[in-house]
Amino acid sequence: MEKPSSYCAYVKTLENENLHKIYHDTQYGFPLLSDNELFGRLILEINQAGLSWTTILKKQNNFRKSFSNFNIEKIANYGEKEINLLLNNSGIIRNKLKINAVIFNANRILEIQKNHGSFSNWLDKNLTSEIDEWVKLFKQNFKFTGGEITKEFLFSTGYLKGAHIETCPIYKKLNNLIPKWKNNY
Repeated sequence: MEKPSSYCAYVKTLENENLHKIYHDTQYGFPLLSDNELFGRLILEINQAGLSWTTILKKQNNFRKSFSNFNIEKIANYGEKEINLLLNNSGIIRNKLKINAVIFNANRILEIQKNHGSFSNWLDKNLTSEIDEWVKLFKQNFKFTGGEITKEFLFSTGYLKGAHIETCPIYKKLNNLIPKWKNNY
């Protein structure tokens, strides 16, 4: 079988109950306005590194529960007790480097919120269509955010065009949801 040309083409071949189809049709590329939800998506992308997205989708709810419903302030205050609980939690990816990066990034986002009002404001102020600029910005500010993680975070949250192909039914839906200024960069 020939490899699908896009994520949209791939999910078109799947049953409606498939995790990838559900994610594609209800989350991927959809704008997230809550800083906690944006951070939650970053947590998932960081944890996907080296693994399949299917693994992350299966554990998505466990990540939410294990990481304080993606509450940035709570995660920023995690100490050894919480780190040990996470390292022993089979419902998530038990990688100390990734867990420490999440805690570091939560603290960094608190600084960003203090200086820019919110994480989403900071993203909006830095809006560019150049992935290299985004990657440089993320590497300067966060841990465990290489090119692929940064790119997928931006696609998945509607900050970078390209999550869906123009013939995908979700593409039109998103064009109406994402503020026009984001479509004009």
